[in-house]
Amino acid sequence: MTLALLVPGGNGQLGRELAALGGADLRVVAPGSAELDITSAGSVIEAVSTLVDRGRPLVVVNAAAYTAVDKAETDQARAFAVNADGPRVLAAVCSSRGVPLVHVSTDYVFPGDATAPYEVDAAPGPKSIYGLTKLAGEDAVLGSGADAWVVRTAWVYGAYGRNFVKTMARLESSRDTLSVVDDQLGGPTWTFDLAAGLVELARRIGDGDGPASRVLHATGGGEVTWAGFARAVFEELGADPERVKSCGTEDYPTPAKRPAYSVLSGRAWADAGLTPLRPWRDALTEAFARHGAEFRAG
Repeated sequence: MTLALLVPGGNGQLGRELAALGGADLRVVAPGSAELDITSAGSVIEAVSTLVDRGRPLVVVNAAAYTAVDKAETDQARAFAVNADGPRVLAAVCSSRGVPLVHVSTDYVFPGDATAPYEVDAAPGPKSIYGLTKLAGEDAVLGSGADAWVVRTAWVYGAYGRNFVKTMARLESSRDTLSVVDDQLGGPTWTFDLAAGLVELARRIGDGDGPASRVLHATGGGEVTWAGFARAVFEELGADPERVKSCGTEDYPTPAKRPAYSVLSGRAWADAGLTPLRPWRDALTEAFARHGAEFRAG
């Protein structure tokens, strides 16, 4: 079956990865925020209606987000506009046109005080404005009446845009040693694997076989601290991982509080029959094999 995806946020690191997966049986339309402002009902109506009227089954995958976690603490109006109001507009339009919606969310909706991977039905409790705005977006989508799913992910990196892997690669070339937080735990997620998983989900939905669980988690398998992640990046760069030194969260204060524990359970994803994302360490090796030049360029 041929399928069309409308991907708001098409200029972001996930949106660009989704666009790259387009082909003969998957038409991906991935406008950036300048082309499609998800807070504008008129813009969203036009974008959705144009694709619906072309007759091919359509799924909207919302990759648009305000992701400046620290800036959101003071830029609250804009963060809520993009992360909460925007998804509400998308969901309303999708509901009115009978178009399924997949909304990408984050581990920041949780408080970060767990000791085992968060299941999809775990109680949220964001500790930052960014997390609050993303939770508001989830609530707006799930309460809209649209045929909608929320997919939470975490610690995303890839060949496009700014991310932790590119930052570590840049700092490796300019510093003898590097101190990285070693008391926050999560699951690094390569955008290629996440995008492939979202396309698999969208195809299922387009076939009328969407998962019963309306909230899913999709992250790289396993868990690691930021310092451990940085050491793995150094290994891929051919650098000595012992140059990465451990520090605590208190040694690296930030305006927004980070979750100490961000590991998300993939149980609901697997139970839905979707392909689990590969282990994070294997994904990092493959990511460098494909995009080493982009990572090294920072």
